Amino acid sequence: MCGRFTLTIDAEGMKQSFPAITPPKGEMAPRYNVAPTQPVLAVANNARMQAEFFVWGLIPSWAKDPSIGNKMINARAETLAEKPSFRSAYKRRRCLILADGFYEWRKEPDGKTKTPMYIRVIDEDGAPQPFAFAGLWEIWHSPYGDEIPSCTIITREPNELMAQIHNRMPVILPPERYDEWLDPAERSADKLQSLLAAYPSERMHAYAISTRVNNARYDAPDVVAPV
Repeated sequence: MCGRFTLTIDAEGMKQSFPAITPPKGEMAPRYNVAPTQPVLAVANNARMQAEFFVWGLIPSWAKDPSIGNKMINARAETLAEKPSFRSAYKRRRCLILADGFYEWRKEPDGKTKTPMYIRVIDEDGAPQPFAFAGLWEIWHSPYGDEIPSCTIITREPNELMAQIHNRMPVILPPERYDEWLDPAERSADKLQSLLAAYPSERMHAYAISTRVNNARYDAPDVVAPV
């Protein structure tokens, strides 16, 4: 699964890393511990290429209670075309969720201890790079006329690096796949599934961090400091 991540770049950094995407309106504060139900920066496949804030946790349009989103922060790539909560969005409402790192907890041999790990995407020289998760989005309408935009991160079986940490990993899309994933047209599942490949292990780096990350309210730069 993917239950926490970071997005620490500012608007200028976003322009450099995602030149085809328009930054959100207003200030972008660095986030070192993004947690479910919080706002996340996403780009919907609505042909605008505009980064906007969505609630993390998909709320299907047919849901009676928006709290269902608390349980749908992730969507399994293997069953997107089957699950009622995701199959319509998979065909019609896809998005990029912007990040520059994510967290996972590695279970230690004693079976009790879990070590928090910070995972980043790196370039050919080993320098960390911002990236985009593959996601799905919805707009939920309340009985009172309010709208809640929400999203979920797609996960899959792990690559070689992530298999040492967890049995799932988020789908990270390479930049050359952004346009295809953000195509506004309805797409069939068999045409989309090939986009949900595991990101190459050699282009990722992971290291242990402190348990400060366990507190979702703690959001400071030292969260990502190696231990």
